[in-house]
Amino acid sequence: MRRTTGIVLVAAALLVPLGGCDNAKEKAGEIVSSATAAVASAAQEQMDKVKDGVNATGDVSAGPTSADGDRTIATITATNPKDKTADYTIMVTFRDGDGNFLDSVVMNIEGVEPGKSKTGTARSNRTLSGTTKAEISQALRH
Repeated sequence: MRRTTGIVLVAAALLVPLGGCDNAKEKAGEIVSSATAAVASAAQEQMDKVKDGVNATGDVSAGPTSADGDRTIATITATNPKDKTADYTIMVTFRDGDGNFLDSVVMNIEGVEPGKSKTGTARSNRTLSGTTKAEISQALRH
């Protein structure tokens, strides 16, 4: 009888937290959402540090993504249409197959000569899973 009562009490104790699964899932979603917002905010802060930058999103393109160890990478190409050498600061956003935000990084491509192109590699800050796509969120020529 004691053993049966103990088993029932253990089972009951295990079932009580299961009622809170929805709350745990909701809390986990809030944490992920907060972390996502923090990553995007940090990337924007880096972009805001660029002085005298001109919008150059049209000068920059992102290639397909691939794995590099435990990170996702994409080749980013900056083409300078101006008549003097320029540096580019670029915010690259990684998204999943549904277009949901996964990560954002800021990178530089320096010394792009007039009329020429130069490439750099955007590397995710963390491990990304599933299908990913890189897109240029913002690019500044300076």
